[in-house]
Amino acid sequence: MSERHDVTAVSGGSASDYLSKMGPSWVAGAIAAGPASMASLVTAGASNGYTLLWVVVLSAVAGALSQYLAMRLGLLTERGIVGVVEDHLGEWWAWVLVADVVIASGVAQLVIMKTLASVSATITGVSAWVWGVVWALVLALGLAGRGYRFLELAAKLLVAGVVVAFVASLFVVPVDPGAAAAGLVPSLPADSALVAAGILGGAVHITLIVMHSYTMRARGWTGEDYGLATFDVGVSMLGAFGVYSVAIFLVAASVLSDPSLSTIGAAQALEPVAGANAKWLFLLGLGGAAVSTLGGNTIVPPFVLADKLGWGTSVADTRYRALLAAVALLSAPGAVIGGAVLSQLVLVLALGTVGTPFAIAVVLYLLNSDAVPESNSTLANLGGLALLLVTGTLAANFVVSQLAGGVAPLAGVVLVFAVLVALATLGLVVQYVRAGTRPA
Repeated sequence: MSERHDVTAVSGGSASDYLSKMGPSWVAGAIAAGPASMASLVTAGASNGYTLLWVVVLSAVAGALSQYLAMRLGLLTERGIVGVVEDHLGEWWAWVLVADVVIASGVAQLVIMKTLASVSATITGVSAWVWGVVWALVLALGLAGRGYRFLELAAKLLVAGVVVAFVASLFVVPVDPGAAAAGLVPSLPADSALVAAGILGGAVHITLIVMHSYTMRARGWTGEDYGLATFDVGVSMLGAFGVYSVAIFLVAASVLSDPSLSTIGAAQALEPVAGANAKWLFLLGLGGAAVSTLGGNTIVPPFVLADKLGWGTSVADTRYRALLAAVALLSAPGAVIGGAVLSQLVLVLALGTVGTPFAIAVVLYLLNSDAVPESNSTLANLGGLALLLVTGTLAANFVVSQLAGGVAPLAGVVLVFAVLVALATLGLVVQYVRAGTRPA
């Protein structure tokens, strides 16, 4: 464990040096900048115009804060989060965290594969099921064969390309600067709570929080890299993810008026109102976002499972390599799932969001315990508690929305998952109070 104390985010190197070395938070940004987030942004812009721009900006800030807390835990312990939980909270809590992550990321894996296969089929005319097999093989060979650094490089290139595509689309749609500026003033129109929750839920998500300690370990970062890691979070989440979100939202708010459009439908709807260039830029951006999200999401279940089982979390361990290949190949059937993509992406956000408060509670607990060599600051704790309150509210909104039409199978799955995670979060709070861990 690192013996470094009073680390600060401003020490350790120049901006140019940091730019050449950053990486782990870009993998998290690649997952955040995915089809589910895009669906929420398109729906928000198409149904409310520029009104919810302030929520879009807030989501980037909240996402960066959650990544910062996860980064801090990873650097100060220099271990994967599941192993830290097992040592300091117990094996049962470690399994709860693993189950939470695997369920949320597993469902997301299938639906994101469906989105990617659909986009690929729309662009090429080749059947979606063929693309499902192709992309699953690409994932298996790329990740299991090349390992984490391959994913990180791909994430940087894809996220940068996606941001460029959506920023470029702003130049071919008529954005109203005055109305956009007015959208920075907080207001919440009627019937917009759920879509606002979706926007925030895409940035503050259990998979992003849990995976960060593992990606930093893959890079060999320690407490000595605190400044670099903080810079990495800022450029990826506040910078790239923030620009991505704002650009998509402004495009949707400027030229779309049908909140029922799917992400692919939104791209197709752009052609008659903004020209073919806007359509193809949007489609290419959607495809890149789906690829980067699918790749990042694939590594999450193997990370937590391998850590819990005491295996290595790199391709040097053949067991971990086999887990990576299995998760990649098992995503192929997602391409042939029936139903509307948009509603399924909402379910992905719902499951992820109801699982997120527990992950945040775990991180805050550990950052205020003897698991780390220095206490969390009051400001960091206040930010973490604000995140816990926001994500708890988002989770409740998602559950209510799923149950609004009666307890259908999908709503039932979300409800059961939400109740179990809520009980686990409450139990963790009770354990923290009883343990009397040292205050910040």
